[in-house]
Amino acid sequence: MSNYIFEISDKVKRKSVSYKNRFGIKIAADLYLPKDFNESKKYAAVIIGAPYGGVKEQGPGIYAQNLAERGFVALTFDPSYNGYSGGEQRHLSSPDLFVEDFSAGVDYVGTRPFVDRNQIGAIGMCGSGGFAISAAQVDRRIKAVATVSMYDISRAQSKGFNDSLTEEDRNKMLDAISEQRYVDFDGNPPALTDRGAPIGFNDNTDPISREFGEFYSTPRGYHHNSLTQFTVTSSMSWMNFALLTNIKSISPRPILFIMGEHAHSRYFSEDAYELSAEPKELYIVPNAGHVDLYDKADLIPFDKLESFLTKNLK
Repeated sequence: MSNYIFEISDKVKRKSVSYKNRFGIKIAADLYLPKDFNESKKYAAVIIGAPYGGVKEQGPGIYAQNLAERGFVALTFDPSYNGYSGGEQRHLSSPDLFVEDFSAGVDYVGTRPFVDRNQIGAIGMCGSGGFAISAAQVDRRIKAVATVSMYDISRAQSKGFNDSLTEEDRNKMLDAISEQRYVDFDGNPPALTDRGAPIGFNDNTDPISREFGEFYSTPRGYHHNSLTQFTVTSSMSWMNFALLTNIKSISPRPILFIMGEHAHSRYFSEDAYELSAEPKELYIVPNAGHVDLYDKADLIPFDKLESFLTKNLK
């Protein structure tokens, strides 16, 4: 069982699909269609990526379902090496792979006879906000990009949260990762990072860790494929390859940055907004934090996403 964290709406149809990305990795995905779907028509489509450490049965499915109710074809997927998608070693992460997964989604929907290839957009949640932007920098088939509670994983890994990592700290991390490569190479099971979402937490837990724990480690958002852990050696790639270097090149295609008023991650969206070229918009959701926008449908600005996509996928 896939154990979705939400009930399927009677206003949509959901079907499991799969396809290969350009690395030959089989991607497990869900395609959401409007209930009155007519295969002879042409629809606008949107690719929706999961938060870093998340899977399609969680927040991305909630977004896809709501957008399908509003007339879009919506695709969600498990990232390469994670969830039900293929790839060994498991729980590996990579900037190149995770960006490619968005373009592979475009490959898939763009070859469906009921999708207009000139009307394909992307939404990235949390870490996949950076992946969606990075994909759009080089994949001009993506006509509009929206991010929700964006994290720039390459910046977070290289500089730490709020850019707090010193050069000495970074070098110590890299030395430890290099030693771990020897251990992994000798045939040991690859070491995983600590959980990003602690299983046990209380009032003394770091507030950011607790926020993630309250979603991923409770019935609210728990999924057995969502460990919020990756191989330790994956960090090298993120520390060497910046995601948003060419963000200005997305223009004149539009970018919408959505963030919660109280999100600990606000600075990622605010800084990316400043770096990007017009047309762009920064949309602040009142009284919302970072993880609130994963699943709380009363806070998620679906009307705003619908109007943004409708306007720009022409």
